[in-house]
Amino acid sequence: MEIPVRLRRARSALLLVFLVHGSVFALLVTRIPAIQDRYGLSDAALPLFLAAVPLLAGVGSVTVSRVVRRVPAPAVVRVLQPLICLCLVGVGAGEAVWQLVTCLGVFGLLVGAMEASLNMTGVGIQRGYGRSIMLGFHGAASLGGILGALLAWAGAHWHLSLLALFVGSVALLLPFAMSVGPRLTKQPRTVTDSRAAAEPAAQPSSSPAARPRGVPWKPLLPICLIMTVAVIADSTATNWSAKFLEDTLHSSEAMATVPYALYMAATLVGRGLGDGWVQRWGAVAVVRAGVLLSAVGFAVVAAAPEPLTGALGFAVLGAGLSVILPQLFVVGAQRLPGTVDIAVARVNLFNYVGFLIGPPLVGAVGAAVSYRAAMCVPLLLVLGVLLVAGSLAQPAQADSGSGPTSAQPVPGSEATTTTAG
Repeated sequence: MEIPVRLRRARSALLLVFLVHGSVFALLVTRIPAIQDRYGLSDAALPLFLAAVPLLAGVGSVTVSRVVRRVPAPAVVRVLQPLICLCLVGVGAGEAVWQLVTCLGVFGLLVGAMEASLNMTGVGIQRGYGRSIMLGFHGAASLGGILGALLAWAGAHWHLSLLALFVGSVALLLPFAMSVGPRLTKQPRTVTDSRAAAEPAAQPSSSPAARPRGVPWKPLLPICLIMTVAVIADSTATNWSAKFLEDTLHSSEAMATVPYALYMAATLVGRGLGDGWVQRWGAVAVVRAGVLLSAVGFAVVAAAPEPLTGALGFAVLGAGLSVILPQLFVVGAQRLPGTVDIAVARVNLFNYVGFLIGPPLVGAVGAAVSYRAAMCVPLLLVLGVLLVAGSLAQPAQADSGSGPTSAQPVPGSEATTTTAG
């Protein structure tokens, strides 16, 4: 079918918003050592500050599922992005620890709400396209992460203060996202709002009749489990790959940076090509293949005899994980087609659960046993996920809260049309 111009513009706008979001987040996490120095945080206190961000992000993700019943997700995105940028600037401008606590706390809440809203909007636009485009949005976020890391490197190279780096980066990035924002909110609600897209004939979400009651968790549990394990695997690669190569495979300091670069490159390529794979084989099949490839990657890493093999194992891992996370939102939306906003927010919540569990778990095993043994932990978890991956093909559930509806599948999934009785 021919794609309307306004819908193509909405897609390009959301791609840019994803890119800016990825850049801003990367700017924060890549400058954590400088933030620690600025505020005089001890090594013992730093993990507590960092853990607060995903914890509060989970709260933000759940909260926004209520907000979008009255305010379309694209409008929420337009409001949150500049506020997140202000929090980043606040981290660079503050001097007292309480200021850092405030900025990081608000940052966490807003990021959780932002990421849930971004994925709701992406699911809605994908519905308008009638084919898989979700991986492309997450590919833009990955590209933004690389851009943010490059900006952070430039700031460190030129000895810029945190404030100068963050203000300069926000001044560069934010105007682009703000300029395309109207392309999101001017779209028909059935295009950019995920819940309306799934329920074109439903009442407006602000009416009492449309508010879901007793939305079940059970249909989403396998998806949430896979999300948790996928993020544990992802955080293992991003947090521990360098230390694994240096301490276990005895690589040079320079070589220890290679796994992360290969991992990010494979993630970007996988997401760039993944929509075509989903279009050909379906979201569930692609998620299963991604889980299997991730297990192979971890097996190569855990058994690696020398640094190059270990680095290549992380590249395989990146290729596998790249297609899992974005498609879990699609499968979740398909599982509860009448309450897509709640489904996406719940799946997004387990993104942060995985991040809270992964780094400390792998680090504890690495310190107590060895980092080779630590790499076996996510490997076993990924292998365990293979046992439940088959349940992703279950048919969509009828909306339990808004009365009888006939739900259509989300494009790119093997959904089965069902009617509530």
